[in-house]
Formats: sequence, structure tokens, C-alpha cells
Amino acid sequence: MGLDDDIAILSAAPVFELFERDALRLLCFAGERRTLEAGDLLFARGEPSDGGYVVMSGTIALTPRRASEAPVTVSRSGVIGRNALFHQAERPAEARATEPSEVMRVTPSVMSRVLREFPDVALAIRSGMAEELIDLVQGLSSVRGRLGAPSPRKR
Repeated sequence: MGLDDDIAILSAAPVFELFERDALRLLCFAGERRTLEAGDLLFARGEPSDGGYVVMSGTIALTPRRASEAPVTVSRSGVIGRNALFHQAERPAEARATEPSEVMRVTPSVMSRVLREFPDVALAIRSGMAEELIDLVQGLSSVRGRLGAPSPRKR
């Protein structure tokens, strides 16, 4: 794949779809590529995160915490570990290639560098995350109402 192909894949990925072309170009050069064969482990549940991943090709299966739940599959332009792009945390799932795959790892330090160099991208991400948080709070309020739970007290 060439640089234009990589940029196209990144520009279709959640979070990175907000990036301008020059920011995506920087990610292409700063991100770390990893090739996996079918069955290879990308990371194990419980490991400390070292960044998020964009699937450049192939498919990665995420094994959920409960054995009764079906694995989630992530393919081209999918992001694995979105929160790990910004900070270190414990991996909540195992990630394993189901076919020959290539991923790009983006560490929090790379993400910080891109956001410093492209402040408009940082603002777009902040706005997107704020909208998601509002949606989450509204959803929780709806559930609280259906359960008949009292509203939280104001301070």
C-alpha cells in the first residue's frame, strides 16, 4: 500500500475521520505497523494499553469479557482501543487476527504530538467526544426514568 492508500484508510476510521490530510500524513509516518497472521495475538485482556490500533487490512476479533457473548470483529478502517489513543488503561478484551492482517499502532505520545501540531483537529475531537457524552447522559437518564430511580441531587 502507498501513502495515499494509508491516508484513505485512516480518513475512513472513527476519530481519524476528523483529521486533515497533513495530520493523517504525520500519523502514517509516526504510527507503528504490525503484520499478523491468522491466529496471532495482538494483545491480551488485562494488559496495559500502549496505544490504539487502526486495522489497515484483514480482520481482528475482540473476545468479550463474558464467554456467553459473541466476539466483535473489526476490519479495514476500524479502530481498536480508541480510549488508549489518549491514555494508558487496562485492555478489556483479547484481540486476535482471524486472517492475515496489518494494523497501525498510534500511541498517546504520537496522538498528543498530532493534536499539538493541528489544534483544529483537537477541537473537532473534543466536540465529537462532548456529543457522545451528552448522548450517554441522555441515555442513562432515560433508563433511570424507566426504572423509576430518583434523579441525582444537585450540589
